[in-house]
Amino acid sequence: MSLHRKDTDSAFEGAGSKAGLEIWCIENLRLVPVPKSSHGKFYTGNAYIVLKTVLPKTGPAQHDIHYWLGNDTNKVDSAFASDKALELDAALGSCTVQYRELQGLETGKFLSYFKPCIIPVEGLYSSHQGHLNGEAYKFSLLTCKGDHVVHIKEVPFSRSSLNHNDVFILDTASKIFLFSGCNSSIQERAKALEVVQYIKENNHGGKCEVATIEDGKFVGDSDVGEFWSLFGGFAPIPRDSPSSVQKQSDTSSVKLLWITTQGKLCQTGTDSLNKKILETDKCYMLDCGAEIFVWMGRQTLISERKTSISATEDFLRTQGRSTGTHLTFLTEGLESNIFRSYFDNWPQKVEPKLYEEGREKVAAIFKQQGYEVKELPEEDCEPFINCRGTLKVWRVNGDELSLLPVPEQTKFYSGDCYVVQFTYPGNERDENLFYTWIGRSSVMEDRRDAISHMNAIVDSTKGDPVLAQAVEDKEPVQFFLIFQTFIIFKGGMSKRYKKFIAEKGITDETYDGIKTALFRVQGTSPQNMQAIEVDLVSSSLNSSYCYILQTETFIFTWIGSLSLTRDHDLLDRMLELINPTLQPISAREGSEPDIFWNALGGKAEYPKAKEMKQCIEDPHLFTLNTTEGDFKVKEIYNFTQDDLTTEDVLVLDCHREIYVWIGCHSNVGSKQQALTLGLKFLEMDVLIEGLSLETPIYIVTEGHEPPFFTRFFEWDPSKANMHGNSFERKLAILKGKPHNLEVPTRNSWKAYSRETTPDGLRSKSVISNGLGRSGSPASSVSGSNSKSSANQLFSSPTPIVRKLFSGSPHGSPAAEPRSLSQSAGFIQADGSGDCVNLLIYPYERLSVISSDPVAGIDVTKREAYLSDEDFQDKFGMTKRAFYELPKWRQNKLKMSLHLF
Repeated sequence: MSLHRKDTDSAFEGAGSKAGLEIWCIENLRLVPVPKSSHGKFYTGNAYIVLKTVLPKTGPAQHDIHYWLGNDTNKVDSAFASDKALELDAALGSCTVQYRELQGLETGKFLSYFKPCIIPVEGLYSSHQGHLNGEAYKFSLLTCKGDHVVHIKEVPFSRSSLNHNDVFILDTASKIFLFSGCNSSIQERAKALEVVQYIKENNHGGKCEVATIEDGKFVGDSDVGEFWSLFGGFAPIPRDSPSSVQKQSDTSSVKLLWITTQGKLCQTGTDSLNKKILETDKCYMLDCGAEIFVWMGRQTLISERKTSISATEDFLRTQGRSTGTHLTFLTEGLESNIFRSYFDNWPQKVEPKLYEEGREKVAAIFKQQGYEVKELPEEDCEPFINCRGTLKVWRVNGDELSLLPVPEQTKFYSGDCYVVQFTYPGNERDENLFYTWIGRSSVMEDRRDAISHMNAIVDSTKGDPVLAQAVEDKEPVQFFLIFQTFIIFKGGMSKRYKKFIAEKGITDETYDGIKTALFRVQGTSPQNMQAIEVDLVSSSLNSSYCYILQTETFIFTWIGSLSLTRDHDLLDRMLELINPTLQPISAREGSEPDIFWNALGGKAEYPKAKEMKQCIEDPHLFTLNTTEGDFKVKEIYNFTQDDLTTEDVLVLDCHREIYVWIGCHSNVGSKQQALTLGLKFLEMDVLIEGLSLETPIYIVTEGHEPPFFTRFFEWDPSKANMHGNSFERKLAILKGKPHNLEVPTRNSWKAYSRETTPDGLRSKSVISNGLGRSGSPASSVSGSNSKSSANQLFSSPTPIVRKLFSGSPHGSPAAEPRSLSQSAGFIQADGSGDCVNLLIYPYERLSVISSDPVAGIDVTKREAYLSDEDFQDKFGMTKRAFYELPKWRQNKLKMSLHLF
């Protein structure tokens, strides 16, 4: 709920009480609410206050405040907006993060509120009419920059405004032209098409033609001629025209300055940054070059905060800093991940929310007094897939895999590693989910072989399975749900484990059904319950759990004072599985007999407080990019299914597990490489959340997303049935031809590759015969609705693709075709000898990672455009010999050379 004060503007009354956006425009030095119908329409002569409120499943509301300044906004309105942003922050209890947004230089988070874009309108906002009187439709030329969020800027309607690096939209009264610079990315072109759709619907009532113009295409297209005629005829664009993107100068060092109450900036006197430096009654400026943070202590006054903001803006002006420098204002306790990353060893936020802690304490007190307390339901325990599928489990045993009999499939040993295959019915086909499970006490050789063995099984599996890696004690909920009942024993059965403990002189603790053992029972239901063997000592107990203590002569059940009735039911069920023969002796915490403590080596202290479950925040989506060894991530705010761009590799960080999503047109050549990227992401710990390197990692490929992944999106299965690059898909939808984009049955997980130009829409896709689905008596459940694929190219001892997201290995400039072959014949994949008139192009331009790709070719046959000499040099064989190879072998060779 919002906090109200006497000195708070009446326009802010009730602000922040509901989820969503609230916008106010500054008009004649007063705040005017902007109706929802006008959200996203910003006038260049005004300043705006934008409040974004998120109401999470648990915990208090989260607020972000942005004040947006148009290019023509006067200084008085700018200062007024800054002050009002602070005032709104105070009204909301000083629990917001504030951002200064400048027209054309907005943050990605701000732009994500207004998809697909913001197109500023010249003039002043009028609360009476909502727009300018006499505002007339006119020709406009816009630049579009960005792949997931797009910056729109109007430029002079002149040929000199065009360049090879950007995407442009020319909006005329009857037609919208999209001009794609030859150096622009597919993602930028696809995003620009969303803007075209937006303009078509909002400016033309959905009734106008759309034409796409490709840089370098001059003949044979009436749209091209019409486009250039609007500029007075064609003239070449200078090849070296620089991009108008304003580059930020990197600051070699990060500086922390103290801001006095008079607005003076003072050095803190230390080079190393530590949280202890920040005093709660002061304000500080953290200068990071491209971004500046103002940190405001909890005990500072609003007047001091206003002074610190003014001082920072003056600093930017006097230092001649770029207008693109972002300003972010943070209150103590609400530091962003980026801000915290500049400090050494910033403490992790592991403490529970205050209201959660209070609720748990009250519940614990009532339970100790004998009252049953109904707690909130467990989260993330829904199966999401049909858990009545077929389970296969193999134990790694030296160089071999041992298939476990069904009765033993749910019993693992901590000293071993396992490969798990779960086959379940999905939409139109059976789906496979693979895990490698790594025991805490397992040896390194077994861990490596577990991954290798899983790869080998996947290679022989139909479809495109989801892969995951799980470490003992870090298993995802989905893993337990497919087992339903799961027991982990100490020790191991692997030959390598036995050899290891023998060499080290370690006592073999492997459970044999007779030895004294202590099991902790946990779970949420009979479909999700586990028994974990723990150290045989009193300190292993915990008041929040129930335990089973077994000896050769008796068996105890121990009930913790803070355990739930649900836990008692699970205890009885698990007891039947561990030892159904002995009559159990029940002992409640505090009434244990001496024989119980003697079996544990004597009574000792153990945790008796209620175990607090950490509040799990909503997931975050990131793009991954590695160029020449430089690993970069970029967060996508307010993400949707449309942000899963086929050219990208993305990570969905769900805190307890992460998903690496691989687009069909990404440059990742195997799932093993995707796993490596996932591990790299865990190492970076982008959100500064203390991610463990043992966090479960799922590998998911486009078109084969499981329901436990799609649940994080408002998922439209029909979008998964499209192929082509992202530009081709958006163009087909824009022109009302989505039915032309049904997915063909594919014969590899990286099933097809498309040209990075609109001409790729006319090329042929690789089509193969689908293999039959395996039968299953279980009923079908909701899931991904795409076709089956087979003969997966998963991974091999030597990775197929050795460079991720890298440029061409050759640094030579783009070369023109060397010769024209009037009948350059090549043998089709099906063995026919059809002849096609082809140009011969150099390898550098045919590669899928080329900086100057060839347009207008059949992208499924890139290798055919090589000369015979280049083909022999690259593939080590003739074209005829190549096309006589099996299709999967051809694709594998092409992938290794970046020609697939």
